[in-house]
Amino acid sequence: MKILIINSGSSSIKYQLMVMPNNEVICSGMIDRIGLETSNVTFKTAANSIEEIIPIATHKEGLTKVAEMLLDFEKGVIQSTSEISAVGHRVVHGGSYFSDTTIISDEVKEKIKELSELAPLHNPAHLVGINVAEEIFSDAVQVAVFDTAFHQTIPVEAHKYAIPNYLLTEHKIRVYGFHGTSHKYVSEKAIDYLEKKSNIISIHLGNGCSMTAIKDGKSIDHTMGFSPSNGLIMGTRAGDIDQSVIFYLIKNLGYTADEVNSILLKQSGMLGLTGYSDLRDIEAEAEKGNKDCQLALLMNAYRIKKTIGSYVAALNGLDAIVFTAGIGENSSFIRNLVCTDMEYFDIEIDQEKNLIRSKYIREINKPNSKVKILVVPTDEEFEIANQVYQLLQN
Repeated sequence: MKILIINSGSSSIKYQLMVMPNNEVICSGMIDRIGLETSNVTFKTAANSIEEIIPIATHKEGLTKVAEMLLDFEKGVIQSTSEISAVGHRVVHGGSYFSDTTIISDEVKEKIKELSELAPLHNPAHLVGINVAEEIFSDAVQVAVFDTAFHQTIPVEAHKYAIPNYLLTEHKIRVYGFHGTSHKYVSEKAIDYLEKKSNIISIHLGNGCSMTAIKDGKSIDHTMGFSPSNGLIMGTRAGDIDQSVIFYLIKNLGYTADEVNSILLKQSGMLGLTGYSDLRDIEAEAEKGNKDCQLALLMNAYRIKKTIGSYVAALNGLDAIVFTAGIGENSSFIRNLVCTDMEYFDIEIDQEKNLIRSKYIREINKPNSKVKILVVPTDEEFEIANQVYQLLQN
């Protein structure tokens, strides 16, 4: 069974075409920096590799480009779209409607659209991906895998807000948690590596960033909440902020609610602090002496360190921390900032190991560090393909 996986992030599209249940990857690739003039486009097969830097303005343009490369006469991997049995879509917000992998119908799309208000940087992009895939791969079953599903195990004391009870019972306002597909995948890999059920803190760092406290394979707390906007500092999202700031901006400075929403989601985070949203640019500027970039990196790491401390308390101990996703896997600088001066928690990073790059799971802690520091490459696409295959087999 050929399954195409489409993983639309806030500024990227990752994709893989896989044969299941063999776990054979026919092709894979990514389009990132969507919305910029310098979007990176990659397409890799066993025989060919395409890399381009071209402007990709929207997710729709990006998905159309993916389809063109799959069907390319010389370098493509399919002759007809009918060869693809299913398309698996990562969907960030499933709200209280979806806790399992689901075949997409008009009703499901309507619910995803309804939840766009809670995940405005993601759910609209997912809907575009679903609609484009339905047009191009019309013979395939379209399936949604929800980021919120893994976090259904968060206990009520952690997922309930201290607001009037009816807002939870009637309006389902609570912590949902996000990046669940990634946190689930890397935590399972870490448990296999450690050869025991463990207390793990999973740190997913990309354009969107989140952390999960995982006890014996189950999510028990998470930095994001009702929407994927709070918690850590992100590419364009502010993360945690005193709610009174929102009312001050509206009542005292004259901003509308929509303008404040745009500021917090699209103009804040690392972009608001530095003028750059991509960490690669920020690290490069910091090396040149840019004070704003240097401070932003310190702020970013500081918030991660604070959360590690609170999650150690929630877990009552710690066996490993896991770095994953684009920044977590590739930025030795951020990993070092986070893990320095953490000896009290028995977290000690090995500087030489930290600089080594690998596509495999690896330890970057000192031998005497009681807590393992692991870099685990995430593979959301594999996790999505596996869940889609299991659903269609049942």
